[in-house]
Amino acid sequence: MRYPRDMRGYGENPPHANWPGGANVAVQFVLNYEEGGENNILHGDAASEAFLSEIPGAAQWPGQRHWNMESVYEYGARAGFWRLHRLFTDLDVPVTVYGVATALMRAPEQLRAMQQADWEIASHGYKWVEHKDMPADEERAQIKEAIRLHALATGERPTGWYTGRCSVNTVDLVSEEGGFAYVSDTYDDDLPYWREHQSRAQLIIPYTLEANDMRFGTPNGFNSGDQFFAYLKDTFDYLYAEGAAGRPKMFSIGLHCRLVGRAGRIAALKRFIEHVQSHDKVWIARRIDIARHWAKEHPYVKPKLVPSQMDKAGFVESFGQCFRGGELLAERAFDGELAPVNDSPFGLFFALRTQFRAASEAEKFEVLKEYTPLDPRIKAASIVADEKDANSLDAMTAGQQQLLLELLGAYEEKFGFGAIFVVRNYTTASLLASLGARIETDRDTELAVTYGEVERLAEIQVEARFSA
Repeated sequence: MRYPRDMRGYGENPPHANWPGGANVAVQFVLNYEEGGENNILHGDAASEAFLSEIPGAAQWPGQRHWNMESVYEYGARAGFWRLHRLFTDLDVPVTVYGVATALMRAPEQLRAMQQADWEIASHGYKWVEHKDMPADEERAQIKEAIRLHALATGERPTGWYTGRCSVNTVDLVSEEGGFAYVSDTYDDDLPYWREHQSRAQLIIPYTLEANDMRFGTPNGFNSGDQFFAYLKDTFDYLYAEGAAGRPKMFSIGLHCRLVGRAGRIAALKRFIEHVQSHDKVWIARRIDIARHWAKEHPYVKPKLVPSQMDKAGFVESFGQCFRGGELLAERAFDGELAPVNDSPFGLFFALRTQFRAASEAEKFEVLKEYTPLDPRIKAASIVADEKDANSLDAMTAGQQQLLLELLGAYEEKFGFGAIFVVRNYTTASLLASLGARIETDRDTELAVTYGEVERLAEIQVEARFSA
């Protein structure tokens, strides 16, 4: 079984963003332009719009126009857009527009203003409608039509994409279409990342649903500009501090003409922009600028080893001896729930270790017996005169050698199996001390300790395969 979701991402140590000017955070404002592209029977849709408005408990009206809903959206186009345009241009803030293709075709003057301000206009799909139940072929056709209309309206094809009300197929379909510097239909990270699909690497720049004025139109969301400002400020301040500590991130803010474009809300946005601009180590950028920066600073590097994508024979051949004689464990790991989280050294070791721990006592003991006794290595050690020179198992005094061999013999006689140690973790003296203490335990306790050493040896083998 393959579990496709990536619950690891960059893990504990993400790459350093290296934002221009040594910025602690990259701040990015997105203006969603959807007015005129929403659900409406005038647009050939089955019902009216119900999403992201001022109307409490709004529901779609099948086969009918919703006059009030249309009016709310029209406010965004007629008034909200221009208020936001004045704010951003007056404060010299670069903007990325997510433009719904059919909405742009109904907004010639707004579109001209976007272009005159040098705003990036990314595609927000063909229409602002739900895609979750849309057949893949229909969605693929709509992606192509969105690109066509976008090029007619703006004079060039879009290089960024965000559907928003997407399907499980959207990111794959846009990646297959190609020609996009980035796709933003994810919310899963604070940094851009590369995603491979059908042997093609696509840059993903995650978006946001929380630092987003859409929460003015949702239950338990923002009910005042002060709440919006406080949330944005807290987020910015924390990310700025993280960046100052050496972990710079990206901060996306999502906006809508009909929501934050209201006078009672835009004041909070203005205060936030001024707060951001009062800091010196900030890069306010368009998403296309972030995409170009990331592609230059962190170009895609195809991983040499991707266990979750290997066939069974290759997987077992590569990892069947991480636990000595562990082909059966590798087969079980392959047949289990391998996922992107298992494509890192520890993640793959975790999958193998899980099968080792789940094995029967007889199966685990068979693995244990595959490990080489320490006696030959002890006998081959160089003999030194002074214990202070005996700092590894390759050099020891004659007395230490004799004592170790005696203890190893007593150990095997008592427990019925040879002593196993991760020898890189021991000096001659510490091994003598540990072996002496372990002989004093009972068999079950010692078996558990030995299995722990076997696991550590297996982890070393996994790490070696990834670094090869």
